[in-house]
Amino acid sequence: MANPAVTNPAVTNPAVTTQSTVQLRRAVASSFIGSVIEYYDFLLYATAAAVVFGKVFFAALDPLTATVASFGTFAAGYLARPLGGILFGHFGDRIGRKKMLVTTMTLMGVASFLIGALPTYGQIGIWAPVALVTLRVLQGVAVGGEWGGAVLMSAEHATSRRGLWASFTNAGAPCGMVLSTVVLTVTAAASGERAFLAWGWRVPFLLSILLLGIGLFIRLKVEETPVFAAAERSARVPLFDVLRNHPRNLLLAVGVGLAAFVAQGTLTTFLIAYGVEVGYSRQTVLSGLTLSSVLAVAGIIGYSALSDRLGRRPVLLAGAVAMAAFSFLLFPLVDSGNVVLLVVTLVLGQAVIQPAMYGPLAALCTELFSTRSRYTGASLGYQLSGLGAGLAPVLFASILAGGGSTMTISLIISGFCLLTVVCVVLLAETSGNSLTETAPADAAATATAARTR
Repeated sequence: MANPAVTNPAVTNPAVTTQSTVQLRRAVASSFIGSVIEYYDFLLYATAAAVVFGKVFFAALDPLTATVASFGTFAAGYLARPLGGILFGHFGDRIGRKKMLVTTMTLMGVASFLIGALPTYGQIGIWAPVALVTLRVLQGVAVGGEWGGAVLMSAEHATSRRGLWASFTNAGAPCGMVLSTVVLTVTAAASGERAFLAWGWRVPFLLSILLLGIGLFIRLKVEETPVFAAAERSARVPLFDVLRNHPRNLLLAVGVGLAAFVAQGTLTTFLIAYGVEVGYSRQTVLSGLTLSSVLAVAGIIGYSALSDRLGRRPVLLAGAVAMAAFSFLLFPLVDSGNVVLLVVTLVLGQAVIQPAMYGPLAALCTELFSTRSRYTGASLGYQLSGLGAGLAPVLFASILAGGGSTMTISLIISGFCLLTVVCVVLLAETSGNSLTETAPADAAATATAARTR
């Protein structure tokens, strides 16, 4: 279904139509490339946490405990993401989306570069993991503020097919995963195991400073969104506006997104360490992850475009039900020891099933809040649900370290999928909601959306 996101003067003015189209393309390209760079930095840490950091920064611990500790620093970034959503959302709603996107990209690039320059545990002792956690928190704050602004730049420039255009920000995540995995893999192959642990792992992080320059060059060419520019006023404290006028929408947004992120954390982080532990080579697991990440881009964009036609709810429901069933096949397939089955598992999980839950989230979170507090509301809902991706690997590694079984992990994943199903059922369809300043609060939104379906 078409989504009239904003009042469009371009209908009667060809010059305005051309300019709007150019800005939409720039906004989508900027959001996508910016997201690729941000998630390259953020997810590079995820891969390094699974294969390197336990040995480099937690060398005093036994291997299993070091892995748990390494995943703990990984989770710290996710815990900081809601803070970034609130902080940058506040100023993004007050002074504009574009300025915050430039700031978040700069913060991410600098933090990632500094991770690559950190001394190891063997060089400075406990201060090494302390510094690592600090920089990881800064990464989390940066990506927490980045996502909401990037999505709004696309969604608020769009006059139709909002799900499709907004999804390019989410599609940047697997692209960033591919880029980070490829760079890390090439570096490992070129340097060798010993040199890789000694210095090779630093190279991908140091390259972040170059990507920062590219990202800023592209981002500075995009204009502020027409929806924000036309808004009469912003909330004095956007967070209070969200909590007062949209509390139900905020909670449902979190519930809808949790399963997608738990699945993401399981498939892109936990399975790397688990696969190596059960006998696959690190390169085999990373190659499978790279393939599934490439294919996930098409899945995210495709399911998001489908949600423009069918609505967000049917696509999200189908993805959650499929992931609940798949969670019980996941570990038996990986435990088979068969490389082909491992790759099939990663592709099915990350590229076919999980994108149905993840792709439409960009448009959904945008459509739940009014212009005066949309950056804050969309960011907070998305980033709180994103905690699932950061905490799931830590929880699952701890379960196995404590003698638990993979069946317990599958039950937890399916439980989160059930939560998503319940929240989607409770949430009215949002694809027909307007993004203008008069976007309704929770009660009115439910009634309006119900009439449009």
